[in-house]
Amino acid sequence: MSYISDDFLIPNKFGQKLYESYAKNMPIFDFHCHLDPKEIYENHKYANLTEIWLGGDHYKWRAMRINGVEERYITGDASDYEKFLAFVDTLQYAVANPLYQWAHLELKRYFNIDCLLTSETAPMVWEVANKALENFGSRDFIRKANVTHIGTTDDPTSDLRYHNLLKDDKSFGVKVFPCFRADLSFKPEAKNYLNWLSKLEGVTGLKIDNINTYMSALEQRIIYFSKHGSNLADHGFEEFTYSPCDSEKAQNIFAKCIRGEQLSREELICFKSFINCELAKLYTKYNWTMQMHVGALRNNNSVMYKRLGPDSGFDSMGDFACAVNLNRFMDELNSQDCLPKTIVYNLNSNNNDVMASLMGNFPKEGVPVRVITGAAWWFYDQKDGIVQQIKSMANLGLLGRFVGMVTDSRSFMSYTRHEYFRRVLCNWLGILVETKEIPNDEQLLAKMIKNVCYNNAKAYFCGEENECN
Repeated sequence: MSYISDDFLIPNKFGQKLYESYAKNMPIFDFHCHLDPKEIYENHKYANLTEIWLGGDHYKWRAMRINGVEERYITGDASDYEKFLAFVDTLQYAVANPLYQWAHLELKRYFNIDCLLTSETAPMVWEVANKALENFGSRDFIRKANVTHIGTTDDPTSDLRYHNLLKDDKSFGVKVFPCFRADLSFKPEAKNYLNWLSKLEGVTGLKIDNINTYMSALEQRIIYFSKHGSNLADHGFEEFTYSPCDSEKAQNIFAKCIRGEQLSREELICFKSFINCELAKLYTKYNWTMQMHVGALRNNNSVMYKRLGPDSGFDSMGDFACAVNLNRFMDELNSQDCLPKTIVYNLNSNNNDVMASLMGNFPKEGVPVRVITGAAWWFYDQKDGIVQQIKSMANLGLLGRFVGMVTDSRSFMSYTRHEYFRRVLCNWLGILVETKEIPNDEQLLAKMIKNVCYNNAKAYFCGEENECN
């Protein structure tokens, strides 16, 4: 019997019907990922399964390290086949981990490999997958998954060259748009901040020597991103802090920044608050949506950070309090009528209800879900995390307005996470029908499922005029 069967993750019959009839064939609007637009444009071909499956995947790297695998078989100089076998060995211990589910779902959907991945089947899986990859590039993964829109993650100084090339390439048919990842603009404590500031000067042609020219440069880049199809920003926070800060105080702190002086915690909080407020005002001006990723405790292993750098699998959940500061931040913007549409993702399940309750605090007439919680993120994009997130949204907000799943991934094989999410959603709704908690009304639920899987995201980002087509 196939592990990835028709009823995978959906043991109840009504949930199966909802998935097969309404969720399964919906397109994908993946508005937040970390795919490389250069790889998309060039339709990058992969040398083997390790390159596409293990390269850059810190989920798998973490599991392998927990299993005691030597680093040379993860990011080191071992052969690709040896790295693949090390992952296969780890997978046998991950049977209740979502990695186990994702791995088999990906093998099934992209390579039609239906067996369990074990040390015995590994040689066959390696051979079959590599044979398929000879004629299968990055665009083929996207097309096979029925993706219509992709939002990449791009530094404000990016020239967006490959977005430009993709826009002119009529052979592809998938809309690839940049997302303005503004983190460095409000993190002067970062080691490369001054180098980044110099690069911002270079791409804008402005001498950035005060807070006004700084914000002018950032606005110029927002306009540039808009011309390349963007209407979406992303801000990443470990601890979300907020303290009102006027332009005079921000200027004094910025002057210290560009002199390379160390800032106090109070000065950092003030500067971050000012920049985030000013950016939010610009997003409102240009009708953008702001994403806020809150709660990742990054680069915890200082030894491995020095060795491998960031995004290498040594991050974890934070437990910072955020409710007071988030509400104060949004209230300040709302009081000036400058709060943009906002999606907030949290990384600690203790904050699910906190985040979901934000939706009701700052409504705007004629704007559905001006503030909304995002999909279960990172450590929570698995069954329990997804159910917890949608339950909070259903209990405290409007689940029918949810903009749905994102891959948040660097892997072209990760589009199966949309299928995973849809199966969990349909199973959960099916259970509610069976327990008489919601109506057994197929038409009502069909509309909700189609909206959550695709239609809501398209309407949220493209508007009535389908501006991002």
